[in-house]
Amino acid sequence: MQSEAPELPFTSMRQLVGPLIAIIVGIFMVILDSTAVNVAIPVLVDDFHSTLTMVQWTVTGYALAQAAVIPLSGWMTDRFGSKEVFLLSLVLFTIGSVLCATATTVDQLITYRILQGLGGGMVTPIAFAMTYRLSPPEKAGSIMGLMGMPILLAPALGPIISGYLVDYVKWEWIFLINLPVGIVGVILVGLLLPKLPRKASTSLDILGIILGPLAFSGLSYGLSEGSTSWSSDKTIIGLVVGGASLIGFVVVELLRKKEPLLELRVFRSPLFTRGIIVQWVLQFVMFGIIFTVPFFMQKLMGMTAFHAGMWTLPQAIAAGLFMPIGGRLYDRIGARPLVLTGLTIVTVGAYLISRIDPSDNAIMFLLPRALLGMGMGLSFLALNTHLIQSAPSNLVSRVTSLTSAAQQVVTSFSVAGLTTLIVSRTNHHAAAGEKPMPDAMSHAFHDTYLSLAGLAILGLILAVTLKRPKVSNSTDAQQTHMVDMG
Repeated sequence: MQSEAPELPFTSMRQLVGPLIAIIVGIFMVILDSTAVNVAIPVLVDDFHSTLTMVQWTVTGYALAQAAVIPLSGWMTDRFGSKEVFLLSLVLFTIGSVLCATATTVDQLITYRILQGLGGGMVTPIAFAMTYRLSPPEKAGSIMGLMGMPILLAPALGPIISGYLVDYVKWEWIFLINLPVGIVGVILVGLLLPKLPRKASTSLDILGIILGPLAFSGLSYGLSEGSTSWSSDKTIIGLVVGGASLIGFVVVELLRKKEPLLELRVFRSPLFTRGIIVQWVLQFVMFGIIFTVPFFMQKLMGMTAFHAGMWTLPQAIAAGLFMPIGGRLYDRIGARPLVLTGLTIVTVGAYLISRIDPSDNAIMFLLPRALLGMGMGLSFLALNTHLIQSAPSNLVSRVTSLTSAAQQVVTSFSVAGLTTLIVSRTNHHAAAGEKPMPDAMSHAFHDTYLSLAGLAILGLILAVTLKRPKVSNSTDAQQTHMVDMG
């Protein structure tokens, strides 16, 4: 099993069991951590004697670090090999996790979370690419479907496990738990995963690597500093540096003829552009609620971290039930009906959450969280498939790298932007004479959820313009998509 793999994939499921277990252990650990920190935010604010504006960077920095390395995964695997880079990523993620547990200041924790993100960012795309390359062609679809299970389960279990550890052990164990899992993952990958043949690599897009992260981190920083003052030097510098870097990044990527970091030429397709903007809206709204609701539950409703984490289950179960339905219906009716239905349900869910007061029973979250999961389940696969099929055929192999990185960037903007909105609206209501806690902050959260519902309505309007792309090359496109998850 440790020798060089043949060009052909494995011929039986029995041969694939070992490598698949090794891959799933790694991917599950990384995805679990993407939501685990959310329910710990109030505890981290208190323990570090910090603010929500500062502590949110433990989530924002992690997302931006992942966005920075996702586009690199394809080049890295071509240059150094899939197994080698996958191992390196797991080791870096595990080291970052241990360092997070040792943090004594919020600045240290943010730095170590960025290191975690740099390691974890490449795990998912490489995992999917390796799984596809190793799978028998006739069973590739069902095997890739199995890979979807940790992606569905891990984000749901993350807040629950994290909440339990925060309440009954210590918050440091959110990260320390990754140490034994990471060691097991590294051993399994080393023993069970074959080496895959390398591909010829092109030159690295150095300017893209510098300008892209600078643009997105600068804009996120400017957004977060806006909670203090939109006219402060920090806010203006962040927005100006981020904006200028973004313009430079776009120019560099469009002018680069061979293997740009992100293939921005796909935006020449109006179908693709409209589809990805709708996806960004859905991502912004969904992660915004996932990030803000646990804070609302703990700070204003007095829930424990574990109790708040448990309320992710209705959303996760509904998403898991409706995602296969959305996938099957897409082939029959296309993306538009599914996305319109999904975004309508998400809008209703966000609006219902905006009506919940701190004095209400937690059961009030059951229906809206289930609606959010239902809406995401119907829309998610439909939008992803729509984007692949609507991209120009000569650029389709680069779509996944672009959409995956962009989703992490949107996540960072959602966290930074909504934190700024909550803080500024709290100050606004307090200035109007309300008690800062709980009245002013409660109304600030209501404003935030209403804003998310309004954003979902804008996405809904744009979704009306979605058209069904030609599917003559859909099979090839989807296969290429799977292979190029990096």
